[in-house]
Amino acid sequence: MPDNSFLVELVDVFDEMGRVVESVTRAEMRERNLLHRSVFIVVRSAIGEVLVHRRADWKDIWPSKWDVAVGGVVATGEAWELAASRELAEELGVGGELAYLGEGTYEDESVREIGRIYQVHSDGPFAFSDEEIVEVAWVSLDSLSEWASTTDVCPDSLFLVLPRLDAP
Repeated sequence: MPDNSFLVELVDVFDEMGRVVESVTRAEMRERNLLHRSVFIVVRSAIGEVLVHRRADWKDIWPSKWDVAVGGVVATGEAWELAASRELAEELGVGGELAYLGEGTYEDESVREIGRIYQVHSDGPFAFSDEEIVEVAWVSLDSLSEWASTTDVCPDSLFLVLPRLDAP
């Protein structure tokens, strides 16, 4: 398990109008369930499959759940696209041209976030050097909804990402 230094990273907090109202540590953002920015990056193979992954059990939110997108919290002042590229490199060890799929908000008892969703095409090879991902699989787009209905998947991805994957 990596150290917990990521918990002291600064995160911008937003009001309901989308204005930055303060910057706090990631730990405080989680503790108070504050509205923040997150990025989601869907990885598609050359044949159109979606890379899904299971999160490490030490993650600060939804440990051991499966996800349909890599990504994470956007740091204070960080541009959306830079955050998406950073997360892609950190979690999978790859880069690529990001395609914007949309954005939205998600809120529950654990998370309040403004998310932007991107897509990248890559067949790897992947490197999981930050240890956030413990297992991966490829799922065809046609069977992704069925897979998600029978798998313990992060709820923000179900709400924000899944509906955008079959859009033109």
